[in-house]
Amino acid sequence: MKFVRVLNQTRGQVLSARCGVANTLWTRVRGLLGRTGLENGEGLLIDPCPSIHMFGMKFPLDVVFVTTEYVVTDVVENIAPGKAYVAKAHAGKARIAIEVAAGEIARSSTRIGDVLITQSCDEIPLPQ
Repeated sequence: MKFVRVLNQTRGQVLSARCGVANTLWTRVRGLLGRTGLENGEGLLIDPCPSIHMFGMKFPLDVVFVTTEYVVTDVVENIAPGKAYVAKAHAGKARIAIEVAAGEIARSSTRIGDVLITQSCDEIPLPQ
């Protein structure tokens, strides 16, 4: 799996230091299923993904939805296992979901309209 660092360029904050990229059918379907949590700085960037579900998940997440230009269109904090969420189109059409540990949206001050960027990082596998 490829990994990227996701930075909130608008706020000068790191949203995810090591974010897996799920852009194939298998990696998108698997997502974070089977995991018991995320380590500090971990995340998953899912493309395409204008909605998410938490069925089968064991822990809550924060999710940031962005356009293909990485403009934040919607955020959902602390979404619980068993829930589903469809991104609202505030600033444009959501194409990508970035799942991070609950609390990361508040910590990074990420808001609708912010611009994110991705940077390559080492291909370190996510823990199983």
